[in-house]
Amino acid sequence: MEKRTRFSIWYVLLAVWAVLIIQNAISQFYQLKRIPYSEFITGLEQGRVVEVSITQDRIQGKIKTATGGGEKIEEFITIRVDPELSDKLAKYNVKFTGVIESTFFRDLLSWVVPILLFMGLWYFLFRRMSGQQGFLALGKNKAKIYVQEDLNTVFDDVAGLDEAKEELKEVVEFLKQPERFTRIGGKLPKGVLLVGPPGTGKTLLAKAVAGESGVPFFSMSGSEFVEMFVGLGAARVRDLFQQAKAKAPCIIFIDELDALGKARGLAVGGHDEREQTLNQLLVEMDGFDPTAGVILMAATNRPEILDPALLRPGRFDRHILVDKPDKRGREEILKVHMRNVKTAPDVDVTNIAAMTPGFAGADLANLVNEAALLAVRRGKDQVTTDEFREAVERVIAGLEKKNRLINEHERRIVAYHEVGHAVVGLSLPGGDPVQKITIVPRGIAALGYTLNVPTEERFLMMRTELLTRIAMALGGRAAEEIILGDVSTGAHNDLLKATDIARGMVKEYGMDETLGRVYWESERRPPFLNVPGSASERKYSEQTAREIDQAVRRILEEQFARAKQILTERRVVLEEGARLLLEKEKIEGRELKEIMVEKGFAPSGDQAAASS
Repeated sequence: MEKRTRFSIWYVLLAVWAVLIIQNAISQFYQLKRIPYSEFITGLEQGRVVEVSITQDRIQGKIKTATGGGEKIEEFITIRVDPELSDKLAKYNVKFTGVIESTFFRDLLSWVVPILLFMGLWYFLFRRMSGQQGFLALGKNKAKIYVQEDLNTVFDDVAGLDEAKEELKEVVEFLKQPERFTRIGGKLPKGVLLVGPPGTGKTLLAKAVAGESGVPFFSMSGSEFVEMFVGLGAARVRDLFQQAKAKAPCIIFIDELDALGKARGLAVGGHDEREQTLNQLLVEMDGFDPTAGVILMAATNRPEILDPALLRPGRFDRHILVDKPDKRGREEILKVHMRNVKTAPDVDVTNIAAMTPGFAGADLANLVNEAALLAVRRGKDQVTTDEFREAVERVIAGLEKKNRLINEHERRIVAYHEVGHAVVGLSLPGGDPVQKITIVPRGIAALGYTLNVPTEERFLMMRTELLTRIAMALGGRAAEEIILGDVSTGAHNDLLKATDIARGMVKEYGMDETLGRVYWESERRPPFLNVPGSASERKYSEQTAREIDQAVRRILEEQFARAKQILTERRVVLEEGARLLLEKEKIEGRELKEIMVEKGFAPSGDQAAASS
């Protein structure tokens, strides 16, 4: 309705403006007596012309005309004619007059149309920048308001986050029964900050709080407050809090708070609009009554760059960690996402959860969806364990590229490379069990891969386990040297992983005897924050840096020699495993273990226990 009213005003103003122009033109052309030019010449010769005003194409003035009782003076207007031509026409007593081609509408359009186009472009740009119905709504907030019927999300829909839900239940109780807290002078924290990696369910938790409490839910992204024009973001913050106070009790949720609440004064050149918006948010958080029932919630995965004023007591003074789930949490999340999916009786959620260490809630939702899509493509009525295993591989390694053409020589290199990883992993203690080996290309660059799945959730790694991971990562390059006498570019990602582990052992975990138990890594912060302790600042000398590089290189060389020795001793297993892999393209880890046992080489104790 507001949009129609605004457009009607524009139309009325435009119509009034056009009428005034037309009236002015009519008054110029039709209120004066128009006479032929020849009559003007005759009147001039007879001395009846009293006065004239001459333009380039018109003559306007006063002329005497005879009447029944004498003469009277009338105003006239005539069109000028070429003097030479008029003399010739007058010589032959020809009545003549001038005619001017009407250019009124052409002249009108020549300056009206550009104005209209400019106004239309101006209106369109302001509408785009404001994100509202038009430029009149630039200062309005763009928050989406949900009610309980729209949300339809409760704590039962959020799995694997028991600790976070316990913290937020207090917020729900305050919104439902605020008198329980205010009766004895209690105050709920004004701001609740949800911190955690992407995809862990921060937004879902906020919606669940609103759904459980049954109050309106204002949802907005931090980037929507920041505009090109200084002051607009601050106006939106004010408008948002005014609307929230009118609908209290309610929840205001700001997603990606780091886009709005980045630390002030650290950006080169500054950002006046963002800083003014942040200042207004700080003022509003100080100003609203904690007993009014307005709860401000926000989510971010970059808490280290937030302004300290946001995190002080009285603002976002309650921080809730929303971390990636453990194995039990992944089981609960999978059960939630599998409610509407038809699964086969052989699907074991516990086994699927064990195959997905490090997966966040969004990853698990994608996993279930990928498995369902695979089952549909294969013409099945239910999702089986095979689809879930294939979905895990797809999420980890990428889409299978069955049509990618690889020549036989490269297939042989990839086969020895992958079997080299697996043989070293099966021969050393502390490595994750080998589940699958394949030379079918996946993703963008992977020509093959070895899938290792841990048997249990791990939070600490021993030094021997880290060394085993380095040796296993270098097993592919060692296999190429032993079999081919040359190396390929396929070890690029292996070298990256092995170097990262070795550098972490030296700089962060104090696991090198030469450098001792010292933490050499600088405090990790985003590189654009040019403050003391940032990643760009090194707190040790050039000599220490040289020793760190030497220690990392020494660890890598020792583990490469270790992997090469293992593969040299088990070369027959390496060649037999590569032959089987070239034949089948995919083999299970147990098949390679059987070859090892057949050739007289027992797997390590960890691998044997995993297979049993």
